[in-house]
Amino acid sequence: MIFDEERPKKPVGHDIGCDLSAMSAEELLARIDLLRGEIERLEAERGRKEAGKRAADSFFKPRV
Repeated sequence: MIFDEERPKKPVGHDIGCDLSAMSAEELLARIDLLRGEIERLEAERGRKEAGKRAADSFFKPRV
């Protein structure tokens, strides 16, 4: 007999384009929160990279 606490946990993640029909409303909200967190992480990294590029561009700007 297998008890709920012994079952392996589903990995938390999201595959783009996966079937959402089997998910509950609560699971969908959790997935939305997960994706919003990932978007924030991506935007923060993009900001760091853009700042680094601006710094490099200003440092290597040709002097006239």
